[in-house]
Amino acid sequence: MENYERKIGTVSRGIRCPIIREGDDLAKIVADSVLEASQNEGFSLNDKDVISVTESIVARSQGNYASIDSIATDVKNKFGSNTVGVIFPILSRNRFAICLKGIARGAKKVVIMLSYPSDEVGNQLVSIDKIDEAGVNPYSDVLTLEKYRELFGENKHEFTGVDYVDYYCDIVKGEGAEVEIVFANQAKAILNYTDCVLNCDIHTRARTKRILKTAGAKIVYGLDEILTESVDGSGYNEKYGLLGSNKSTEDKIKLFPRECKDLVLDIQKRINDATGKNVEVMVYGDGAFKDPQGKIWELADPVVSPAYTDGLIGTPNELKLKYLADNDFKDLSGEELKKAISDSIRHKDENLVGKMASQGTTPRQLTDLIGSLCDLTSGSGDKGTPIVLVQGYFDNYAN
Repeated sequence: MENYERKIGTVSRGIRCPIIREGDDLAKIVADSVLEASQNEGFSLNDKDVISVTESIVARSQGNYASIDSIATDVKNKFGSNTVGVIFPILSRNRFAICLKGIARGAKKVVIMLSYPSDEVGNQLVSIDKIDEAGVNPYSDVLTLEKYRELFGENKHEFTGVDYVDYYCDIVKGEGAEVEIVFANQAKAILNYTDCVLNCDIHTRARTKRILKTAGAKIVYGLDEILTESVDGSGYNEKYGLLGSNKSTEDKIKLFPRECKDLVLDIQKRINDATGKNVEVMVYGDGAFKDPQGKIWELADPVVSPAYTDGLIGTPNELKLKYLADNDFKDLSGEELKKAISDSIRHKDENLVGKMASQGTTPRQLTDLIGSLCDLTSGSGDKGTPIVLVQGYFDNYAN
């Protein structure tokens, strides 16, 4: 048989599946959908292929939903009748506005403290250029709503056309609670208004809680501590609470999936039983990448992947081909160059950290890289492919 050289590297395929409902056997549906696509489209499955499942259908199959009233009850239980300082929320109709509705329903007064010029994931309230022109120091200056309006007027979000300051005010008032809005980037600034705080930041939440407690806050909870257990039969997430939740209807949210390691292992086993191939499986939510136009960093979920099989632990261990071509083998070309680079890859160290030949490779978790690829493949709209099959990701030039 002639030597066969594959000409294709990584391939990412969106896989269609039925609309998922609560109680569906998701592992069976995912495995069957991938196997059916493989037969219909004429491709085969291989060892180290990655089957990725969007968190949305995992949460849906778990029935992990909660009402605004459940959020309100939990907030009331935790904060009583105190004024609640809601600090560092992201600016989002889909992500936070619905949570704010529940928080306001459970409180008499809410003081919302927004970070500026943008929220934690890059949604801008006001441009940094306007901040510079106004001579404001966002690190230290605390602005009232009046001062913010005087300096910056109304600022509609570039993509959504929403003035989030007005929007969040109206949500709280609509629930019959008093509202005050301030702008600051120091967590402890909220303590001038109330010592009962719900910090709503995602990736910086542990630091924010520590700062607030050290500064003498009486009650401190994070968004990750609301709905960590069922309230009146609601869904919940023991690890992340409301973080990673999405609007489902006007009075209901879909929470981030609960523990789902069993699911990925089940899918892995079903594929192995059917094909003899050892695939990896992961659940993914938001990718982790930044939009250069709107400056939005995509990751509003607490993690890219809440569950994955063990073969996806770690970071890539790669050599930079152009470094080898331009340095170690600069005098070679054609077949000689190809052979030299292939040999280098085959005999590379187990750990290339700090080696010049790996500089410029992407030092990120495999699940963050593959999850970002899958998020871009499946999109967030009407593509209808909540399963993504990634093939050839672990191949290299020497394979």
